[in-house]
Amino acid sequence: MSARAHWQEKAVHLLLQGAAFTSILIVLLIFVFLGRETIPFLKDPGWQELFRVRWNPVSFERELFGILPLLAGSLVVTFLATLVAVPFGVCAAIYIAEIARPAEREILKPFIELLAGLPSVVIGFFGLVVLVPLVKQLFHLSTGQTALTGALLLALMAIPTIISISEDAIRSVPTSYKEASLSLGASRLQTIWKVTVPAALSGIIAAVMLGIGRVIGETMAVMMVTGNAAVISFSPLDSVRTLTATIAAEMGEVPFGSAHYRALFCIGVVLLILTFGLNTLAQRVLKKYRIGL
Repeated sequence: MSARAHWQEKAVHLLLQGAAFTSILIVLLIFVFLGRETIPFLKDPGWQELFRVRWNPVSFERELFGILPLLAGSLVVTFLATLVAVPFGVCAAIYIAEIARPAEREILKPFIELLAGLPSVVIGFFGLVVLVPLVKQLFHLSTGQTALTGALLLALMAIPTIISISEDAIRSVPTSYKEASLSLGASRLQTIWKVTVPAALSGIIAAVMLGIGRVIGETMAVMMVTGNAAVISFSPLDSVRTLTATIAAEMGEVPFGSAHYRALFCIGVVLLILTFGLNTLAQRVLKKYRIGL
């Protein structure tokens, strides 16, 4: 190797290493920034305030900063959206990658990518105009702004991400795996479910995690269609309020440095913890699967 090639390789190595450390530094700075704003709240009025069952930060009698109703709303919407998005997304990815004809693939792929690129506020308007009246009429409710409506809308937003990444993972499985399975007498469907999907499972799990991450972090669309009722309810047909919707709705009007202001930063920390927990769980599941293989 020439001296010039050696220095070029070293420069690329340093560049990539610097980019990696920069991303770590940014995450650490985010934690420091959030910690600086949340620690005063944890001291006064105290972390116990976060575990109350009411969120009423603008009361003239006593301000209440219980995030349990907001946490319950986020969990319900996320769980329902995951139940809808994961099966549809993975099955659609399998169809596009393994079953669809080239002409069908040429039509479906651009449509999915276009759906993934739609702004969340546009999807929120669609949910408000189309999905909310439909849910209201279908279940005979007083309002269609429910957890179920928000979950369906968020599933619509997560499905394109799951499909795109899962399809790439499935198509990257070596052809020799499929040929070996078919040569042993397995049908095409058996090959897909017993060979192709397990081989692409790491990519599929990554796709699911990115889809769930978008569901948890989505703000505008869910704020428009869930009713924003800060109550503890696990019924899909009740109005709920999520953590992200609370930050978006109240941060612009809250006095700087107030207890309400710092409580919203505490909600941001809770969102980070939830995201970190989901990523850790996914890594453990993937590790157990690889050990099982």
